[in-house]
Amino acid sequence: MNNGGFLPTTVKEVEALGWDYIDVILFSGDAYIDHPAFGAAVIGRLLEAEGYRVAIVPQPNWRDDLRDFTKLGAPRLFFGVTAGSMDSMVNHYTANIRLRSDDAYTPGGKAGFRPDYAVSVYTRILKRLYPHTPVVIGGIEASLRRLTHYDYWSDSLKPSILADSGADLLIYGMGEKVVGEVARAMKNGYNAHLLRKLRQVGFMADASYVEKIAPERLIRLRSFEECLSDKRAFADNFVRIETQSNLMEQNETIVEGVGGRYAVINPPHTVLTQQELDHSFDLPYMRAPHPRYRGKGAIPAWEMIKFSVNLHRGCFGGCSFCTISAHQGKFINSRSERSILSEVERVTRMPDFKGYLSDIGGPSANMYGMHGRNTAACRKCRRPSCLHPRPCPNLDNDHRPLIELYRKIRAVKGIRKAFIGSGIRYDLFDAQDGGAYLREVITHHTSGRLKVAPEHTEEHVLELMRKPSFELFRKLNADFRTICREQGLPYQLIPYFISSHPGCTEADMRALSAKMTGLHFNLEQVQDLTPTPMTLSSVMFYTGMDPYTGRKLYVARNQDDKRRQKSYFFAGSRPAAKPASRTPSRDSGDDSGGKYAKKIHRRKR
Repeated sequence: MNNGGFLPTTVKEVEALGWDYIDVILFSGDAYIDHPAFGAAVIGRLLEAEGYRVAIVPQPNWRDDLRDFTKLGAPRLFFGVTAGSMDSMVNHYTANIRLRSDDAYTPGGKAGFRPDYAVSVYTRILKRLYPHTPVVIGGIEASLRRLTHYDYWSDSLKPSILADSGADLLIYGMGEKVVGEVARAMKNGYNAHLLRKLRQVGFMADASYVEKIAPERLIRLRSFEECLSDKRAFADNFVRIETQSNLMEQNETIVEGVGGRYAVINPPHTVLTQQELDHSFDLPYMRAPHPRYRGKGAIPAWEMIKFSVNLHRGCFGGCSFCTISAHQGKFINSRSERSILSEVERVTRMPDFKGYLSDIGGPSANMYGMHGRNTAACRKCRRPSCLHPRPCPNLDNDHRPLIELYRKIRAVKGIRKAFIGSGIRYDLFDAQDGGAYLREVITHHTSGRLKVAPEHTEEHVLELMRKPSFELFRKLNADFRTICREQGLPYQLIPYFISSHPGCTEADMRALSAKMTGLHFNLEQVQDLTPTPMTLSSVMFYTGMDPYTGRKLYVARNQDDKRRQKSYFFAGSRPAAKPASRTPSRDSGDDSGGKYAKKIHRRKR
C-alpha cells in the first residue's frame, strides 16, 4: 500500500510499493476517488483483492506528448479503459449542444480534462503505443454504446464502440463478476479462446466465428449498414436488444454486422448474490479523493456523495429516457443490513462528518429488497418495466423491510439525520400500508424538500415515457400536504419534469404549465431531454416512431422548438404560439436542467 492505502497513480508511488511490474493499468476520465460509488476504484479494489497489482491513471492528458499513457509502461495483463461515471458527451454538453463550463468529476469542477468520446480516444492511443497489449473497455460509455446507437451530439448513428475504438474486449453492465474472470483468462497472455467463452463481454469477430454459434443460441441483428439506410431496421434492433436485456436469464449471443465483421455480445451473468454485492462494497476503500488533488479544489461529485450510502443496484421502473436498467439491470440486487450498517458506521468516523447522511437510497430510493413473489413467473417475463403500464401483480412491493432498515440506520451512534436524496417512486407505494412509508420518509428523512419525478402531466406523453398517470402525483401531493400539516412541517414537494420528449408538443407543455400552476407549484427542476445511447427515448427521437408499434411521433428536434417547450417552465418567458419546425439544428442554448441530468448519471456507477 502507499499514500495511506490508495492504489498507485505515478511511477514514484509504484516504486514505493517495491513493484517491478503492474498487472493491470486502469485509465479513467474521472479524477481518482477511492470510494464504491466510482467505477475505476471498484474495479481496482476487486482486482487487488484477488492478488493483482493495479494502478490507476486518472484523466490522462491526450493532447501533449502522451507521457501519461507511457509513464507506467505496459501492464502484464491488460489496460482497462473507462470514460468515468458519465458518458463523456453527456458530461461535456447541454441538451442544446452547448459546451458545459464545469465537470463535477474534476478538482475545482474544472472542464476540459477529458476528451469527447473518451473511451475511443484513450483506446486508440493505447493501441497505437502498445499494439500487442490488450485493451479492455468498460463503464457506462462503453456499455451503452456496445452496439449500433444514436449519437445525439453528432446527430447520427454510430457503430459498436468495439469497431470504433479498436478495443480487444468490452465488459458491459456492472463488471464486478466478470473482470476477475477476464484477468484469470489473461494470466498467461491474451487467450481469445477463453475470453470469448466468458459471459458479459463483447468483442469483434469474423464471419467464421459467428457461423459456429448454435442457431438456437444466436440473435442476429440487422447490420450497422442496414440501420444507416433504414430507420425501421434500427428500431427493430432496439426492440430485440431491450427485450433480451430485461430477461432474468439470458443465454443467447447477440451479433451485429459492421464493416464486414461482427460485434459479438455474449449473454450477461445473472445478478450478483447478496454476498458478492456486499464484497464489492466492503473492500478497503479510502473513501476520499487521492492525495494528488490536495490544494486543487473540491471535486463536486465527491462532495455530493461523500456522506451517502447506496442500498441497492438496479431499477425495474423501465423509464424510456433512463439508462439505469440497461446498465445495472431490471432486477434489484440489495446489500445486506450488515454491510449497509457497517458502511454507515464508517461514514460516522469520517473527520468532517457532522451527523447528517445526505442520501440513503439507490437508483430509485424505495426499491430495496423488492422482487417477484413467484420467481418462476419472473423467469418467463419479458416486460421492460414492472410498473408500466400498470404494476405487476407478482411484484412484492412491501416497504416494511426498508422502513425497518431506515430505523436501524437512525439508531447508529453519531447519526443525527439520514436524508433521502434519491428519487422516490410513488407509483410503488403499497396501498395497503395506510401511507406508512410516505409518513416515515416525510417525518424522519426529508431535509425540507422531497423530490419526485412525475416528468409530465399529459397521459399520452407519460405513456411514451413509461411513467404513471398524473393522477398519482395529485394524490401524492394531497397526502404530502396532509402529513406535513399534521406534523407541523413546512416542507416542499419538488417535482421534476422533462420537456421535448418524443411525442410531446408545445401544446402539451402549455397544458403542463397550466396544471402545475393550478396546483400552486413554481416549477424549477427541469430537464430538456438529452437522448442518450441505448434508451427507448433516443430511438424514438432518431426514428420519429415508437419502435414497438411503428406509430409515427412528433419530435421537437429544432433547438428553437426545444427552447420554446422548455420556456413554459419559466414565468414571463412563455412564447407566442407558432408552427413547430422539424428541421434539425445544432445551435447552442441554455440548459438549466443540466445539473439534473448530471444527478441522474451520478447514480449509475
